[in-house]
Amino acid sequence: MTKPIAPLAPAARPDQTPADARLRKRRAPKGRQVDPAVARELASWLGDAPPRRELLIEYLHLINDRLRCLPAGHLAALAQWLKLSAAEVYEVASFYHHFEVVKEGQDAPPALTVRVCDGLSCAMNGAADLLQRLPALLGPGARVVAAPCVGRCETAPVAVVHQHPVPAATLESVQAAVQQGRRTDVATDAIDLAAYQSGGGYALLRDCLEGRRDPEALMSALDDAGLRGLGGAGFPTGRKWRIVRAQAAPRYLAVNIDEGEPGTFKDRWLLERDPHRFLEGMLIAAWAVGIDAIWIYLRDEYHGCRELLTSELQALRAAIPGLPRIELRRGAGAYICGEESAMIESIEGKRGMPRLRPPYVAEVGLFGRPTLEHNLETLYWVRELVERGTGWFAAQGRHGRKGLRRFSVSGRVREPGVKLAPAGITLRELVAEFCGGMLPGHELYAYLPGGASGGMLPARLADVPLDFDTLQPHGCFIGSAAVIVLSQHDRATDAARNVMHFFAEESCGQCTPCRAGTAKAGALIADDRWNQPLLAELSQVMRDASICGLGQAAPNITDCVMKYFPQELER
Repeated sequence: MTKPIAPLAPAARPDQTPADARLRKRRAPKGRQVDPAVARELASWLGDAPPRRELLIEYLHLINDRLRCLPAGHLAALAQWLKLSAAEVYEVASFYHHFEVVKEGQDAPPALTVRVCDGLSCAMNGAADLLQRLPALLGPGARVVAAPCVGRCETAPVAVVHQHPVPAATLESVQAAVQQGRRTDVATDAIDLAAYQSGGGYALLRDCLEGRRDPEALMSALDDAGLRGLGGAGFPTGRKWRIVRAQAAPRYLAVNIDEGEPGTFKDRWLLERDPHRFLEGMLIAAWAVGIDAIWIYLRDEYHGCRELLTSELQALRAAIPGLPRIELRRGAGAYICGEESAMIESIEGKRGMPRLRPPYVAEVGLFGRPTLEHNLETLYWVRELVERGTGWFAAQGRHGRKGLRRFSVSGRVREPGVKLAPAGITLRELVAEFCGGMLPGHELYAYLPGGASGGMLPARLADVPLDFDTLQPHGCFIGSAAVIVLSQHDRATDAARNVMHFFAEESCGQCTPCRAGTAKAGALIADDRWNQPLLAELSQVMRDASICGLGQAAPNITDCVMKYFPQELER
C-alpha cells in the first residue's frame, strides 16, 4: 500500500529550529490593510468629532456623496476609524440601495447616474420608454437604472439625476437637467419660522412648556377627536402617548418620514409647504410624553426637504431655548425602513431589519429605551385639533365616518396630488369632487386604496367608504391613503406584476416566507395563466409566517386580482 506523501516542513533559517520556522509571523496582519492616504482623506472629511457607531450610515453618505460610490479602501478606513470589523461596515453599506460598494479590482460606476422610477404610477405614464431610450441619448458616460418609487407619484414619470428629481420627465427635460445641473428639489415656497410665528405658530407649544396646558387633558382631546396614526397602522394617538409616558425614563421619539410606499407622497408635500406645523406637533408630543431626545428619519430621496429641515431646525433652536435634542437622520433607499422597528435599527446605524415582537418599540425601542414612533402627518394635525377643538374634527366625515384624511392620488385622473377630504369618502366621490374626474378617454377600471400593499378593487366597488376598518371585508386596507387609479387602458395583472416585483426587490431577506415568497409569487404571475391554488397557498404561508407587514401584505394584490379580475386570468 502506498503511503501518503507528508507535507513539506517550512524551511528553517540557520538561526531557527524547525519549530520556530513553522511559527514564523506573517509579513502583514490579516485582513485588508488601510491605505494611509485614504485614511488621511477620510479624516479630513470627518473632522474632529469623535466617532459614533450609530452614525455609520451618515458616514457612508458622506463618502458616497463625494465619490458617488463606496470604494473598498474607504470602507476599510472607516471601519478602522470606528473600531469596527470590515464585515460590520460592509454588511450595512451593501444593504441599502443608494450605496454602491466598489470591491477591490472593480471599476467605479460612471460619473453620471440617472434613476428612472418604475413604480406603478410612473410605469403607467411611460417610465419604460424613458428607461429604453435615455441610455442612447445620454451616451456612454451615463448610466440609466430603474429605481423604486421616489415619492413624487403626482408628477409621474419621474427621473432622478444624481440626487435631484425631474418631475413629469421627458427625454428633453432629463437631458436638460443633466447638461445644466438644474436643481428641482429645493422647496422655495415653504412657510419659514418667522411667517409661521406671525400666524400664531408655537403659541400652543409655549403654553405647554410654561405650564398652561395639562398633558392628560391634551391626550384626552386627541382621544375625543379620534386621531389615529396616519402612517398606515391607524393606532389611536392618545393611547400611544399614554403607553410610552407610562414607561421609565429616558424616553425617545422617532419620527418616520421614510414614506416609501408606492403611491404615497403626502408627507413630502406637507413638509415642503409648512414644516413648522409638523415640528410644533412633534415638540408638543415630546412635552406631553416626557421625551428626552428626538430622531427624525427622512427618506434619502427628499434632499430638498432635508436642506429645508436642517435650516429651519437651526432657526427654531435659536428661537426657543431648552428644546430636547433633535437629530435628523438620512435614510439610504430601503422601503423596509418604513416599518417602525426596521427604522429604529437604521437610526442605530445598522441594516434595516425588522425586530421580532414583543417587546414592542413603546417598551424597548431606540437604544433599548421606550420609544414613541410617529408618522409626520399624525403630528401635523396636533396643533390644529387642539386649537379648533375636537368637535370640529369629529364633525367631519361621510358615510358614518369621522375626521379628515389626506389622500395621495395618482394614476388616470385629471388632477393628481394630495387631497384633504372627509374620512369615509368613496373613490368615486374623491375622483369626481377633488381630482377633476378621470383623464379624457379613460374610464375607471380599478384602484389601489392603500398603496402597493393595500390591495386592489374593481370599479364596481368604488362606492366603499375609504377609511380605517372599512376596506378589510373586501381584502384591502387604507394604509397611508395612497390611491392609485387605473382605467380600462390598464390591466390588473400588469399592476400586480409591478407591485410584486417591488416587494421582491425590497424584502430585507431576513425571513424565508417573505424573501422566497415574493420571488416565487413574481414567477407564478409572470404569465397570463396563473396557478391560482398554489398562489393562494403561498399567500397564506406569507401572511402567517412573515416577520413584518411587508411579507404579510405583499399577497394582497394577487389575492385581489384572483378575486375581482378573473376575466384577465381566463384570456
